[in-house]
Amino acid sequence: MTTTFATLGLSPDVVRALTAAGITDPFPIQALTIADGLAGRDVCGKAKTGSGKTLAFGLPMIQRTEKAAPCRPRALVLVPTRELALQVSDALAPIAAARDRTVGVLYGGAAVERQISALQAGLDIAVATPGRLIDLLDRGALKLSDVDFVVIDEADRMADMGFLPQVEWVLRKLDHPAQTLLFSATLDGDVRYLIRHYLHDPVHHEVVSTQATVEEMEHRFLAVHQMDKVKVTAAIARGANRTLVFVRTKRGADRLVLQLRREGVQAHAIHGDLRQSLREKALKDFAAGTQQVLVATDVAARGIHVDAIDVVVHYDPPEDQKGYLHRSGRTARAGVAGVVATLVLWDQMLHVERLQKRLGVHQPIVEVFSNDTRLADLAAWDPSSVVEVA
Repeated sequence: MTTTFATLGLSPDVVRALTAAGITDPFPIQALTIADGLAGRDVCGKAKTGSGKTLAFGLPMIQRTEKAAPCRPRALVLVPTRELALQVSDALAPIAAARDRTVGVLYGGAAVERQISALQAGLDIAVATPGRLIDLLDRGALKLSDVDFVVIDEADRMADMGFLPQVEWVLRKLDHPAQTLLFSATLDGDVRYLIRHYLHDPVHHEVVSTQATVEEMEHRFLAVHQMDKVKVTAAIARGANRTLVFVRTKRGADRLVLQLRREGVQAHAIHGDLRQSLREKALKDFAAGTQQVLVATDVAARGIHVDAIDVVVHYDPPEDQKGYLHRSGRTARAGVAGVVATLVLWDQMLHVERLQKRLGVHQPIVEVFSNDTRLADLAAWDPSSVVEVA
């Protein structure tokens, strides 16, 4: 029998809302977890970014969540970044509205008064970063006494960013056991501790990652000269609809944006020193396709979940293979082709060659200049047929 949202147990009004949004077939992680979520089970899901996990936890949550009293949300979604909070809220709010439920975001860097007003109006589902949630609890603007449903999203990134102590603090403040769903790309170390201590007899589900693997990505390693590096990046961006460029530092991100604009390429930066309103606008414009290039630092990019990114450019090569995969996984999602280009200066050759070995990628590092016509379509040429740089 074909699995549909209806056969998973979702109510007709939720199914209608999904259909109206053009969502008709469940992703694998949704097909695995929704029924258990609706049954009230604690769920531990191993799934990467881009796998459809927002609806996997969001749909059971919406269907099971009752109306909230002022300042007492009934469901709580903990996320590591402000950008992810906004994306989760945007994905769930239209479906929640079909059941007369409200979804709101609570995160730092935005006016706390507006968030307090939303809580006072009766916020049914709160999507929050841990720091702002604790701040609101300390202010007495929010109570956890009515929370029946908790989601811990991207738990591994919570651990990477040092937020797990705050997550634990929040979980210990719950007045009664809540149904808890945890989603993470990895389930080891601190994440395993969290599962063992805060989930009750969880059912485990794992989906082979829909984030691109090394084999599914198209890799290009480009030897460039320092004086030509910006122009090479601009040439790559002109041949793509959406290009995500990774740099090592915040200052480097701002500098590259100005340099790309001088080359006629529209670009925005996203990093921790920018005002939240600017970060939100940059991400919104990039997702909408009105901004061609987004230049990001590693930490800021953790909240970027945008489909149809054609090219990821490692303007500064990542430190290790884990960083390469985290960055590169923003492209080649959901079966759509994507290219990853690493720009390599002469003194980075050895590091990149070691990186290739750890990744199991065997490709030459090809010397290019900014007038190279192949940069306009990186996917169209086979680097294995090119003579490697000595």
